[in-house]
Amino acid sequence: MLVLQGGGALGAYQAGAYETLSESSLAPDWVAGISIGAINAAIICGSPPEARLQRLRSFWEEVTSELTVTPFLWGTQPRRTYSELAAAEVTLAGVPGFFRPRTPLTLWPFASTPALSFYDTSPLLDTLGRLVDLDYLNDKGPRLSVGATDIETGNFTYFDSAKMRLDLRHIMASGALPPGFPPVEIDGRFYWDGGLVSNTPLQYVMENAGTETLCIFQIDLFNARGELPGDIADVQQREKDIRYSSRTRLTTDRFKHLHALRAAADRLAEKLPAALRSDPDLALLRGAGPDCPVTLVHLIHRKEGFESNSKDYEFSRLSMTEHWAAGTNDVKRTLAHGKWKSREIGKDGLQIFDLGARNA
Repeated sequence: MLVLQGGGALGAYQAGAYETLSESSLAPDWVAGISIGAINAAIICGSPPEARLQRLRSFWEEVTSELTVTPFLWGTQPRRTYSELAAAEVTLAGVPGFFRPRTPLTLWPFASTPALSFYDTSPLLDTLGRLVDLDYLNDKGPRLSVGATDIETGNFTYFDSAKMRLDLRHIMASGALPPGFPPVEIDGRFYWDGGLVSNTPLQYVMENAGTETLCIFQIDLFNARGELPGDIADVQQREKDIRYSSRTRLTTDRFKHLHALRAAADRLAEKLPAALRSDPDLALLRGAGPDCPVTLVHLIHRKEGFESNSKDYEFSRLSMTEHWAAGTNDVKRTLAHGKWKSREIGKDGLQIFDLGARNA
């Protein structure tokens, strides 16, 4: 299965990773996503296998179609300048097929119905309508789970095709990041981006894993680890990385601990008299963690030297192709690694592989 973090323009990394996975016949039967991860996930789950990659390409080429010019000079500083200018253009003009700026009058606080966001996301609704087959998604496609935040309660909510029939509102809600994007109404409740609570759906997946052996490719767009900032721009970027990485390693460590706790409780049960094996306290301990062997492959978009705080809304064609290529290369590196090839398939407990980095 795939677990896809949110991260705006960085989501092309996930599309590149999917390309290599599909070429390696590792087709997902369950995809969980937040924000841009939910959009990628919906395109995958809402398309027949032979159309998934082409539709992902169509989306990413459309949203980068206004920024196809490449820089005249190369090097870290010219490249950073190019990216900052591209991000500034997005801020002013929006992204084709995704969002467009509202007119200033709609933002006037004394208007009869003032806007609740700086941008209008109706172009994304049209794009998803073209690229996502909802009947296929709900009736034939892989299971889809997307997370959103209930505005009034602040609680995390998951919309899961295994439990309900999904439509485009659920995908839009998962990516409605304020104050840029407007809230989405679903059955009388209003939702914002799930990344406000957690930018990764890993915990939901682990808590709903079932009993079958599970192999998870977790594709993150923000790296929790990084260097000490050197200037205010680095401070902004590092803060964003920490916030939106959503402590994925902490979640992984937590479930690794729960697996160990469950295994210890099972061993203890074998040592106890039969009369004590049905004790409810022991049963609670034996129910800790997923009820299946889990293999977790962690893939992380690692910042390039030119990237800055604007990297998640820098929708240039050049950056998109670079992120896409990074995703394909990290998966190729993982699948070719000796540790991956020698893994024990179906081994009880939680196996973790973090092999995408060049020095892994």
